[in-house]
Amino acid sequence: YLMRSPTGEIIFGGETMRFWDFRGPWLEPLRGPNGLSLDKLQNDIQPWQVRRAAEYMTHAPNASLNSVGGIITEPNSVNFVNIRQWLAATQFVLAFFFLVGHLWHAGRARAAAAGFEKGIDRKAEPTLAMPDLD
Repeated sequence: YLMRSPTGEIIFGGETMRFWDFRGPWLEPLRGPNGLSLDKLQNDIQPWQVRRAAEYMTHAPNASLNSVGGIITEPNSVNFVNIRQWLAATQFVLAFFFLVGHLWHAGRARAAAAGFEKGIDRKAEPTLAMPDLD
């Protein structure tokens, strides 16, 4: 809420009233002749608001429609898989196979250490009896 400072200026109330003489770079553009300008507080768009709105448009959540005021700005977004979704799905699938490969080779190593891996019997391998290709 807003209140009056000891000097009569309009300031933020509550806990922030202790900082009634604060001169921050984000607060100064909101000042008028009598402290905080109610018109500027209600109507002026601050740089951090512009940055936040732009960030929302360029870094929307995955699988969300990019919209401004309810108007879809990307017409293909209903049946459209964006690059971030492809990247996330691809990395998940690759990570899964990487994990399965680790488990597979860990099992092979344990089996070899326990003597269960016999390998190929090279004496009975048919390719040893075949002539060279050239």
